[in-house]
Amino acid sequence: MIAVDAARRHYVDTDSAHGFDHVLRVWRLAERIGRAEGADLEILRAAALLHDVARPEEARTGVDHAQASARRAEEILSGAPAEQVARVAQAIGEHRFRGAVRPTTIEGRALFDADKLDAIGAIGVARAYAVAGARRQRVWADVDAAYAERAPVLGRDDLASDEHTPVHEYLFKLVRLRDLMQTDTGQRMADHRHRVMVAFFEELDREVRGAR
Repeated sequence: MIAVDAARRHYVDTDSAHGFDHVLRVWRLAERIGRAEGADLEILRAAALLHDVARPEEARTGVDHAQASARRAEEILSGAPAEQVARVAQAIGEHRFRGAVRPTTIEGRALFDADKLDAIGAIGVARAYAVAGARRQRVWADVDAAYAERAPVLGRDDLASDEHTPVHEYLFKLVRLRDLMQTDTGQRMADHRHRVMVAFFEELDREVRGAR
């Protein structure tokens, strides 16, 4: 439905954590999951390539980037069969971690898992620190024990504040992602990445406190 190079042209003004490199990683993961789970790969590939196409709009206006990307994908794919475009848009619209609904189609579940897999493991840690560096946030903070319980009600201002760090992001979001996987294939892949990520943050805590 859309080629990689054609999709690439729609990604401008992106940050290092959400740029086209991220899109390509999600695309590859989604295809791997989709093949194992029996998804329609044509729909899934298009959804993966366009899933973050409106993310800069969220940064500027606060609009839900998943919904905005779904609408933008409908415009980009307007020449394709309407039923296929609708399925792509649905998968994109349901891929957001902070979204109100979880994906309802196999293509949506594969995309959701692929996107979340790229947020954990070694690459997830690297992306968390890329975002922190861009926002001039600290490398580490001693996070209040109540933060994890309070985290689900935090707003965007909390997450972008000067006090937010990758450790907060880990406790707020990243450590939860393994349990949100929507497919068996995604779950198996998440188990390994989760262990890698947890080991990093545990080691980081020990080193910062001078225990290593």
